[in-house]
Amino acid sequence: MTPGSNTPLPVARVAVDVAAPVRLDVSGLLLTADGKVRSDDDFIFYNQPTGPGVTYRSGGGTTPDSITVDTTAVPPGIEKIVVTASPDAAGQTFQGIEPTATIRSADDGSVIATFTPPQLGTETALVVVEIYLRNGVWKARAVGQGYANGLAGIATDFGVTVEEPAAPAAPVAPPAPTVQAPVTPPAPPLDPRLAAAPPVPAAPPAAPAAPAPGSGKINLDKGRVSLQKNQTVSLVKGGRPFLSQVKMGLGWEPAYRGKDIDLDASVIAYGPQRNHIDSCYFGKLSIVNGAIKHSGDNLTGEGGGDDEVIVVDLGRLPQDVTGLVFTVNSFSGQKFTEVAKAYCRLLDAATGEELVRFDLTNAEPQTGVMMAKLIKQFSGEWEMTAMGDFVKSRTVRGMVKPAAQSL
Repeated sequence: MTPGSNTPLPVARVAVDVAAPVRLDVSGLLLTADGKVRSDDDFIFYNQPTGPGVTYRSGGGTTPDSITVDTTAVPPGIEKIVVTASPDAAGQTFQGIEPTATIRSADDGSVIATFTPPQLGTETALVVVEIYLRNGVWKARAVGQGYANGLAGIATDFGVTVEEPAAPAAPVAPPAPTVQAPVTPPAPPLDPRLAAAPPVPAAPPAAPAAPAPGSGKINLDKGRVSLQKNQTVSLVKGGRPFLSQVKMGLGWEPAYRGKDIDLDASVIAYGPQRNHIDSCYFGKLSIVNGAIKHSGDNLTGEGGGDDEVIVVDLGRLPQDVTGLVFTVNSFSGQKFTEVAKAYCRLLDAATGEELVRFDLTNAEPQTGVMMAKLIKQFSGEWEMTAMGDFVKSRTVRGMVKPAAQSL
């Protein structure tokens, strides 16, 4: 579906799954003809998962959260159910992590329609799709309307009571004895993040991800790191190298309008003089005596999780391997502007824990991209830098020279 398009629902019970490369908070609101909820009971989310004709199901972080609508049980006067989503991490925007809504039959799971809102930026919450009644027929519409003030912006827009915190009353207690906040707690069912959302944009994101460029060397002491382009993270923890074997997972979604896309993930190994040592790709699944191994080719991008994985045994790498550049090429010739949600992530091969993630944004109409590089420092520690640099090349062979120049 495209923004504004609609489709009749062939079944009475539909589920709307909303998936993204990051954890999302998904909710549903039951609206009357004036576009408002009747009361806060019409706001359905993880803290209030059931309502008349509408239920929320958590994916537990492994599968998408979902809103199910039973149109036969929707009460009279309710003409629309909007399905919303916001990133779980405080302050995170949708730039580069565009969600995909899949509308399916709640009974047999068959897919009715899918929708990915295009060109998102500063939005921190979205109305993704809506299920609405028109002339006695229930339909689904692709919306993609964004809000920069988070889930609270959506909630208040549709008439949900949001108790704004009275935090300023405490610091300025002498002149503010009449503030009611101390005796008026927020309504129990509401998500506490709704109350916290308005002041969040004024503060830097609280997540351990994406430190500001130029803020010094980033390490893994505080846990998972989400890199922005050109940011670097040192693969040490507690000041000591702790990774002996890592996995670089690369993933993408099929091109829009259902076309398959054959992307190939590769890693190119270099020596200290930027000299090309070898390349690991679908045609050569193991290099440097097995210290780097490739999982094999994925021809479509279908399926959950990483599409292709490259395992690097840092402890077994020859001394003359000092740089690794991870690339993705479109062998089928489609441009990266036709690819949804390309990303790379570094995992601890021993535990499977995700350590570093880089989501590709602002794609260019090229057939190759350098996603990330690992560089060995004089101290012996390895550093990962997010790249996101595009190249005109359908194969790894054409990436060797530009990747060397990037080191």
